Amino acid sequence: MSSPASASRSAGISGRTVAVLVAAAVGLGAAFVVAPRTLAAGWAGGGFADERELGDALGEAFVGYWASGAKDFPPGLQGVVDYWFRYHVAKAVIAAILLIVLVALGVLLWRAFLEAGGRRGVLGAGGVLVTMCALFSLMLVMANVQGAIAPFASLLPMLTGGAAEGELADTLDEIRQRLAESLGAGGQATPALELIIGDFARYHVAMAVIAGVSAVVFVGMSAVLWKRFAGKESGRARWVLGSFGGLSVVLSLAWIVVAVANTSTAADPGPALLAFFDGGW
Repeated sequence: MSSPASASRSAGISGRTVAVLVAAAVGLGAAFVVAPRTLAAGWAGGGFADERELGDALGEAFVGYWASGAKDFPPGLQGVVDYWFRYHVAKAVIAAILLIVLVALGVLLWRAFLEAGGRRGVLGAGGVLVTMCALFSLMLVMANVQGAIAPFASLLPMLTGGAAEGELADTLDEIRQRLAESLGAGGQATPALELIIGDFARYHVAMAVIAGVSAVVFVGMSAVLWKRFAGKESGRARWVLGSFGGLSVVLSLAWIVVAVANTSTAADPGPALLAFFDGGW
C-alpha cells in the first residue's frame, strides 16, 4: 500500500518533508486536546481538574455574583473567567499553528498530485483529507478567538447546559424574569444583567468581525483561483483550480451568512439572550 509520502517522491516532492509535516499535524492535534488545560492552569499557578470542577466553580461563583447586585466580577468569578480566557488563547494559538502546518502540507500534496505521473489517487485523497482538516482547524481558530474575546459569555452554556439545581436554578429563573422585564416597556436591567447582555453582544460582535474578515479572504482567494482557472485549457490543474474556486465561493457565502446573523444578534442581544436562557440557543 502506498502513502502520500511515498507517492510524493515520484513527483519530486520530499517524502521526508511530508512525513515531518504529518507528524507535526498529529502532534499538534493531540496538543490541542491535552495541552490547553495545563497551559491555562500553569499560566497563573492554578486551574481545574476537569470540566465538571470548572462548572461547579462557575455555578457557585455566578450565584454569588448575581446575589451581590454589583456589576464587577467578584474574585471567585473573575478567576474562572481569567482561566477560561487563557484556555481559549492556548487553544487558538495551537489551532493556528496546526492550520499553518496543514496548509503547508496541503500545498505539497496538491503540487505532487499535479506533477505525479502515477499514484495520483493516493495524493488526491491525501490532499482532500488535509484540506478538510485545514478547514476544521480554521473553524477552531475562529471559535477560540471568539471565546478569548468574550470568555464570560462563552462560559454561559456551562450554566444552562444541564439540569440546574438549588441556588443556581433559582438564580437562572430570576435572570429570565429580569431579562424579560427589561425587554418590556419601561423595563430596566440591573448592573449585573447589563454586563451579561453586554458581554453576550461582544461575543457576537467578535464572530461577526471574524466571519467578515474570513469572507473577504475567501472572496479574494476565489477571484484569484477563478482567474487562474480561466487561463487553463484542460488537465488536472484546471480541475484543482475549479474545485478550490468553487469551495472558496461556498465558504465565502457561509461566512457572510454567519457575519450577518451575528451582527443582527449583536445589534439586539436581549431577545437572543432570553432565548438562550430559555434553552433555545
